[in-house]
Amino acid sequence: MGSVLSRKPARGSRFHSTVRRAAWGLVLLPLLFPSACGYSLQGKTGSRFADPGIRVDLRPFTNESLVPDGGAYIAARLREEMQRSGFRGRFDRSMADYLIEGTLRGIQLNVVSQGAQNYALEYRMTIYVDIRVTEVARGRLLWKEDGLSNSASFYSGSDFQYTQSNYRVAFQEISLRLARRISQTLGEIL
Repeated sequence: MGSVLSRKPARGSRFHSTVRRAAWGLVLLPLLFPSACGYSLQGKTGSRFADPGIRVDLRPFTNESLVPDGGAYIAARLREEMQRSGFRGRFDRSMADYLIEGTLRGIQLNVVSQGAQNYALEYRMTIYVDIRVTEVARGRLLWKEDGLSNSASFYSGSDFQYTQSNYRVAFQEISLRLARRISQTLGEIL
């Protein structure tokens, strides 16, 4: 009689082990080679956007809305989006090559749907931003756009926290969309 530890594996277990390893290999393959999906972090060819020596002065946006940290939040998302889009320079106020100034002009809320007792069930939030990009050395205005906007809907309810939470999520979503739009334009003009 042999011991329990010296038993030979079941006949089909080697096959399952090989299949399991192959499946894990297929799952991990995209993680090892992310560039194979076609996504690249490069700016436009010949663009200074991807130049590691470039310096950009990007301060928190001036806030004219009722959201206390609105301008700072949008500027922070813009920094993240610029880096995600291939910006390799530094954000530095001193000796900056470019100055990016923004103003959060306001947030407009419109009722989209109402309940039976004229209680708002859904709102549409629109954020308005002004943006200005200047080349510091020459004092040349590269891009200026007033009233750049984006919108998103959010649900409201009788619970104040539920409504405010949805309000904040909508604000964050719109801020990210605006930051992506501005970052894409910066990638083209720099």
